[in-house]
Amino acid sequence: LIVLGLGFSLALRAGALNIGMEGQFLVGAIAATWAGLRFGEAAGPLAVPIVFAAALSAGALWVTIPVILKVRFGVLEVISTLLLNFVAESLVSLMVQGPLQEAKGVYPQSDLVPAAARLPALPGTRLHLGFALAILLAVALHATYSRTAWGFRLKAVGASPQAAWISGRIASARLFSVALLLSGALAGLGGGLEISGVTYALFQNLSPGYGFTAIAVALLARGHPLGIILTGLLFGALEAGAGAMQREAGIPSVAVAIVQAAIIVVVLLADVIARRRAALEVLPEPEEQAA
Repeated sequence: LIVLGLGFSLALRAGALNIGMEGQFLVGAIAATWAGLRFGEAAGPLAVPIVFAAALSAGALWVTIPVILKVRFGVLEVISTLLLNFVAESLVSLMVQGPLQEAKGVYPQSDLVPAAARLPALPGTRLHLGFALAILLAVALHATYSRTAWGFRLKAVGASPQAAWISGRIASARLFSVALLLSGALAGLGGGLEISGVTYALFQNLSPGYGFTAIAVALLARGHPLGIILTGLLFGALEAGAGAMQREAGIPSVAVAIVQAAIIVVVLLADVIARRRAALEVLPEPEEQAA
């Protein structure tokens, strides 16, 4: 969720709404599974980097279509990325019943990726190395946003693409495209992390909606990379505890979705109230208006 949230925030900072995180996650998982099964045992210690490279490339390639449609034909990326989610889901079904189906051909899933293509656990925890990678990515993005010229240009494009273009110093279309491609790459990486660190195999319904939950994670943190770590942990804990609550306390797992929605509504309401108060404080007093 953290990696996917970072991907959404990166696109959002450039003024793009990448609603296709779910699809990019799934194609990243497909590519990671293929790379792990194809090169895992032979590549040895290079297996995990190869899996990640495949996942990153697949995610970026998948979002290339919306980028071209947006830049060349003006098609809204909200629509194109959303529609590609359904294509990605169908592609997963095709793969697990075709080229990537397990050797016996009985179940609609792939074989397990070899041990060399799996992420090790962090010492003393049940977390895998991907968690540490997500934290490093968040810190790196925060530094990029706040301390580099590229981060400033990205913010300028997101605030006003026309003004950035008129300035003559910022290539708005190119920066928009790069941000969306990087966003897709991060979503694809999320799929790679899921395969190499959690499930070790590709199957139907791999994602319970991680791509959409990540949008809420990013928006709740207002796109701040370090805030996404906290909101990602919160939503991840809720997702992980849903099954346990249903088994132990008989509470339906759908209650977690209600809690998540309630959190988002409360935060949004607090933001609206704060903005309203700030606007009222700016208004002049009646005496000042009369003068």
